[in-house]
Amino acid sequence: QLNVLLAEAGVPYDLVYEMDEVNADIEKYDAVLVIGANDTVNPSAVEDPDSELAGMPVVEVWRAKKVIVLKRSLAGGYADVENPLFFNENTNMLLGDAKCSIDDLRNKTLDVLGDQCILPN
Repeated sequence: QLNVLLAEAGVPYDLVYEMDEVNADIEKYDAVLVIGANDTVNPSAVEDPDSELAGMPVVEVWRAKKVIVLKRSLAGGYADVENPLFFNENTNMLLGDAKCSIDDLRNKTLDVLGDQCILPN
C-alpha cells in the first residue's frame, strides 16, 4: 500500500528501500524520523511473544541511535496496542500535527544550515 502511495506522490522507486534492507543496517543510523507510524514500528511485534502484534514484520527503528517520532498523540495504532517505542530512552516524541512539525523542523534546519543540503528538483 505504501509503495502505491509513494508512486502516486511521484517518489522515484529507486529511493524506496524494503523493510529487510532497512532493518539490516538500522543500528548504523544516527537518527530515524518516524512520521505518523505506530504498529509498523512497534517493538512488541519482535520482543513480546504475547503481543497481538507478535510476528508482524516491522521497521526496527528502536535499534537506531536516536528516534524522533512525529504523531498527534500517544494513542495506539490500528491494532490499538500501546507502543513501548514511545517510552524508550533513545526516543523523543514530537506531538502535534506532523505536517506543521516537519515544516517547522525543515525551516529551522534551513535557518542553521542554509539551503546547501537541498537537492534541486
